Amino acid sequence: MQVTSVGHAGFRIDTKAGSILCDPWVNPAYFASWFPFPDNSGLDWQALGDVDYLYVSHLHKDHFDPQNLAEHVNKDAVVLLPDFPVPDLQRELEKLGFHRFFETTDSVKHRVSGPKGDLDVMVIALRAPADGPIGDSGLVIDDGETVAFNMNDARPVDLDMLHADFGHVDVHMLQYSGAIWYPMVYDMPARAKEAFGIQKRQRQMDRCRQYIAQVGATWVIPSAGPPCFLDAELRDLNDDHGDPANIFPDQVVFLDQMRANGHDGGLLLIPGTTADFTGSQFNSLAHPISEEDVRAIFTTGKADYIAAYAERMAPVLAAEKATWAPAAGEPLLEPLRELFEPIMAASDQICDGIGYPVELRLGTETVVLDFPKRAVREAIPDEKFRYGFEVAPELVRTVVRDREPDWVNTIFLSTRFKAWRVGGYNEYLYTFFKCLTDERIAYADGWFAETHDDSTSITLEGWEIQRRCPHLKADLSKFGVVEDTTLTCNLHGWQWDLRTGRCLTTKGHELRSTKL
Repeated sequence: MQVTSVGHAGFRIDTKAGSILCDPWVNPAYFASWFPFPDNSGLDWQALGDVDYLYVSHLHKDHFDPQNLAEHVNKDAVVLLPDFPVPDLQRELEKLGFHRFFETTDSVKHRVSGPKGDLDVMVIALRAPADGPIGDSGLVIDDGETVAFNMNDARPVDLDMLHADFGHVDVHMLQYSGAIWYPMVYDMPARAKEAFGIQKRQRQMDRCRQYIAQVGATWVIPSAGPPCFLDAELRDLNDDHGDPANIFPDQVVFLDQMRANGHDGGLLLIPGTTADFTGSQFNSLAHPISEEDVRAIFTTGKADYIAAYAERMAPVLAAEKATWAPAAGEPLLEPLRELFEPIMAASDQICDGIGYPVELRLGTETVVLDFPKRAVREAIPDEKFRYGFEVAPELVRTVVRDREPDWVNTIFLSTRFKAWRVGGYNEYLYTFFKCLTDERIAYADGWFAETHDDSTSITLEGWEIQRRCPHLKADLSKFGVVEDTTLTCNLHGWQWDLRTGRCLTTKGHELRSTKL
């Protein structure tokens, strides 16, 4: 089996039974804030796209690149389709001309047969509202010799079936770096923001190491990040200036941490690097440039590399910005009322979970999303808010114009906004913003209405607690960490006070816990 990095979470996997292209992202994403790192625009995408199978893990734009898929990927490729509750991914791929779909069942091993032979595959589909834009997934491939698990940025809560169906995993690709806007966009004291950033940076790498331990693969390929920020106003987000609070560490940082924790099976791949495996035997690694130049990208020459990259991509960035709607125009109150109020009316669980009005500052205009009243309105004089956002009006006009169903996958991941809040993170609020269609909101609201199983218990550090995390049902025997009287679930970093069961991250989501 040959595994070729095509950048970020993207791989071309060549087996004796056929070739698979995974998450081929090259064009800037999220209002041109994210670019792949290192640069992958010089790859031969026409050759890379001549494959037997296509796998797109989910609809986030650093995984689903419609322009690249339309221009360069074989439309006769069989799409290995995740088992998602809402068929948005299939619909978007059909619009691009893909017409052959192998519909997988979540976490079930399938055999796909092609002219070159049989391939065993499993797609682990994550279907909670918080997973991607209504879905994320990971792909397992077995060509009869080598088992590869491409987890990209998915966070599965249960991997027992992986070893039951495939035995030992030889190669494991997974995310270790940040892919979020927290804490950078939040209005908070600089010292607090630095502390939260340091915590976030380490927790995401700790989570990755926990997954590595669970999977137990011989070889690990850190992937799915970090993004590169080339716009001058966002350049400080790159981890190229020794900031311990930066949440976007690169592959070399994580590989060093792996070695420090006793794991020497990490491999550094850049776009165009090919690694060759036979089972657990690692045969070779071929970079497109010298080893010395590869190291320079991540170490002494990183800032210069990003500066040169930004200069090359300046015309691309300018062209993207030219597609945005103008900042000036008619007031946004009525368009947002037309967009949001039907969604509010259909989402009792989510609106009640948000529980308060939310402020949107859009240039000189302020719009209030009054979730208790299911209404979009003007602000009342001297009105106070527990949650608010400041977004450039041209970004909002663009997503309204384009009828985008997901502000998380457009505005928020761009980091081109500011936020403030009183109290904890509100999961329901961000779920609302990614479910701006009738189909999505119906699924998400129904998901929250279901009762999570908390009947089984585990013991951690002298506490008896429910086994399943109240957030997304992660197994706390694997992801739970107890420090004094605080439990942290490292899957998403949520915390609870074990003395009371109260969630410290957001309201609701109480935990059952008893001191032994």
